[in-house]
Amino acid sequence: MWDMESPAVTVAITRRADPSRNAEMIAWVNAGTTLAEDFPGFLGTGWVRPDQRSHEWHMLYRFSDEKSLRNWEESPQRSWWLSSAEGFVEHTRTERRTGIEGWFDTEVVETAAPKPPPRWKQAVTIWLGFFPVSLLAAFTLNHLLVDLNVVLRTLISTLCLTPIMTYLVLPQITRLLQPWLRRQ
Repeated sequence: MWDMESPAVTVAITRRADPSRNAEMIAWVNAGTTLAEDFPGFLGTGWVRPDQRSHEWHMLYRFSDEKSLRNWEESPQRSWWLSSAEGFVEHTRTERRTGIEGWFDTEVVETAAPKPPPRWKQAVTIWLGFFPVSLLAAFTLNHLLVDLNVVLRTLISTLCLTPIMTYLVLPQITRLLQPWLRRQ
């Protein structure tokens, strides 16, 4: 019933570097991009800094699925690239994202990333998933929970419905509505 193909994965990394070494940092980032572009499933990359004096560099890269990402992250090319920055780049944070949250990111990166849809489209998308799932729960779950107090009923129903929405329904709806969500 559901297409369970692996969703695209975005990795957000924060790194610190001495602002006096900006030229080296830019060359290093560009070298990493060039290496990653040759890997199957590579969808793009970008970076941004708060300002010219900042020590922090916020970097993103995206692959079509977990397997493609793993091939890049475990590759000798990436290992070599990371080791080439030892001494001037410090890794401080990594975050992975898949599914619907990628649509609603508000970070701006240097590459041409898709602009998030307007909030009203986000709300419609979530409602289109939430309504049928809630209706189905009302017919299947509520009669089992009727004797419980409202807090316990709500706790149990949200514990059941949240993973269904997050992992099954919303990824499917965003995939189906992608042309509409992208249209400005």
